[in-house]
Amino acid sequence: RGQRAAKRALEVAAAGGHNLLMVGPPGSGKTMLARRLPSLLPSLDAEEALEVTKIHSVAGLLPAWGGLVTARPFRAPHHTVSDAGMSGGGQHPRPGEVSLAHHGVLFLDELLEFRRNVLEVLRQPLEDGHVTLSRAAVSVNYPARFMLAAAMNPCPCGFLDDPVKACLCSPDRIRSYRARLSGPLYDRIDFHVSVPALAWQDLADPAPVESSAAVRARVDAARLRQRARLRGRRGARTNAYLQARDIDRWCRPDAEGRRLLEAAMHRLGGSARAYARVLKGARTVA
Repeated sequence: RGQRAAKRALEVAAAGGHNLLMVGPPGSGKTMLARRLPSLLPSLDAEEALEVTKIHSVAGLLPAWGGLVTARPFRAPHHTVSDAGMSGGGQHPRPGEVSLAHHGVLFLDELLEFRRNVLEVLRQPLEDGHVTLSRAAVSVNYPARFMLAAAMNPCPCGFLDDPVKACLCSPDRIRSYRARLSGPLYDRIDFHVSVPALAWQDLADPAPVESSAAVRARVDAARLRQRARLRGRRGARTNAYLQARDIDRWCRPDAEGRRLLEAAMHRLGGSARAYARVLKGARTVA
C-alpha cells in the first residue's frame, strides 16, 4: 500500500535491468519493496538457466536432486560479508555473491553499514558484467550480470527531513555517514528513489491495489521489445547494458529532451556515465 513512486521505480528498474537505491526512514517499506523484485522479473530462459545452474554447481549450492535452476537468484548478504565473500575467492576461487546473483538481484540492505572495501569490489562487475579472480596458480573469470537493489537511511538516526520525527544528527555526522558510499559507486546506480514514511491514509486505504502479476506483464512486454532490439548483440539483453553505439542509435532525445538534459548536466554537474545512464533509463521508460 502506498509508495506509488517507489513501486513505479521498481517496475522500470525491473523492465530495463537497472540498478536502484532506495533512501528513506526505518519502517517505510524499503526492504519489503526490494524483496518483491523477483516477483516482477520474467522467468529465466534456457540459456540463462544453464548459466545460473553452472555457477551454483561450482559453488556447491545445487540441491541434492540436481536439475536446472529455474528461478532468478535473489541474494541478500548480511552487511558483515567480507570482500572475498562478495566478489569470490579462496585457494580455488569460488563464486561470490555478485556471481551467485547472476541474471538476478543482489540486494544490499542498510547499504552504508557494509565496509567500504566490500562496496568497492562491486564497481567492476556493475560496469562489465563479470568479475576476475586472480591467484598465484589460477585466474578465473565468473559472470556477474545482476541488478543491484540497495536500501539506506538518509542519516545515521534515519529521520532526516522526516515531517514528524526530529533528526538528531549533526551536519558533520551526516556528511561522514554518506561519505561511506564513494562517488564512482554512487555513479553506477541508475535510479535513486526517495521512500518516505507511509501516511496513515495509505495504510488504511481499503481500495484494491495492483498485483505483482499485473506489473510483471508490463515488464515481460518491455523485455521482449529489448530482446528484439538487441538480437545479435553479445552480452546485452536489457537497456542497462547498452553500449555507446547502441545509445547513439536507440536513445536519441528530441530537441526538447536535449535542452532538458543540457540544463540538468550544467546544473548538477553529471558525469559522462550519468549522462549515458539517464538516456538508458529514459529508453526503458519509453
